[in-house]
Amino acid sequence: MRIGSQERREQIMVQIAKRYYHLEHTQADIADEMGLTRWQVGRLLREARESGIVRVDIIPRSTRRVELESALQQRYGLREALVLPDTGADEVTLNSVAQEAGRYLASLQPRPQLVGVSWGRTMSAMARWLPVGWNEGVHVVLLNGAANLRDNDGPSHNVAERFAQAAKGTATLLPVPAIVGSSKTRQVLEEDPVIGAVMRLGRETTVACVGIGSLSERSVLVQSGYMDADSLQALLKAGAVGDILGRFIDEEGHIVSPDFDARAIGLSPALLRDKAHAIGVSAGKAKHRAVKACLLARYINVLVTDEATANYLLERP
Repeated sequence: MRIGSQERREQIMVQIAKRYYHLEHTQADIADEMGLTRWQVGRLLREARESGIVRVDIIPRSTRRVELESALQQRYGLREALVLPDTGADEVTLNSVAQEAGRYLASLQPRPQLVGVSWGRTMSAMARWLPVGWNEGVHVVLLNGAANLRDNDGPSHNVAERFAQAAKGTATLLPVPAIVGSSKTRQVLEEDPVIGAVMRLGRETTVACVGIGSLSERSVLVQSGYMDADSLQALLKAGAVGDILGRFIDEEGHIVSPDFDARAIGLSPALLRDKAHAIGVSAGKAKHRAVKACLLARYINVLVTDEATANYLLERP
């Protein structure tokens, strides 16, 4: 196909732009349809943008607090921070934070082939907002035990499957409780070849997405049947402020209650420090102290959170 005069050239650019931007044809399809090479199609699309025939408007779906993000990165040495405005409604704010976390995960380059996730309300919300086809063929592995002990309307325990389904990928589960009755039971389970293989996969991930839990009656570990009121009070007295990967931590991120820790199954929070992207996702006042503890212990190097949490983290020396 001869492109000819400038007027003819502009007509062709309009035809190509309509097919590419409106009809969502690939450059290869357009080349076949119009008798051009893929190189010509790419060059004409670029020329259409540069000349103003095509204008691409980038309109963020959320107004991020960039100054707070930079301050958090500087204060805590983070690889990245994403801070979303507070909406005044906890559920809406959580969804906003979860959606931004999903977009961040989907934008990683090069695309990770193996991604680890925890479970709970926050990760369940993130799974709902992952872009369809966010990383086609990805392998998602569950990082800590999630077999439900009590039926409730709280967090979803099929987070890994939902992450994988959104990407047409595969999921490997850890079909054991988050916390078992004795340290001997944990040892036996971890020595099982099947369970051991899943845990090795978790250690091999370079990208991990984890929620950060509060220590209250609304904790997913309490509502899922892993803890009772007496256990909760004992942890509070021991100085626990929350949990990450089912491990209870104090204000500096140190593991508290050796008994609970010896019975928890899953990736150790300390191993998150080895991940290229350890993405912590959290929203809400109840988790402020736990988020700060995770930052101080350097369990996460990417934080996706709300404005109130960011202000709390920056106000405290």
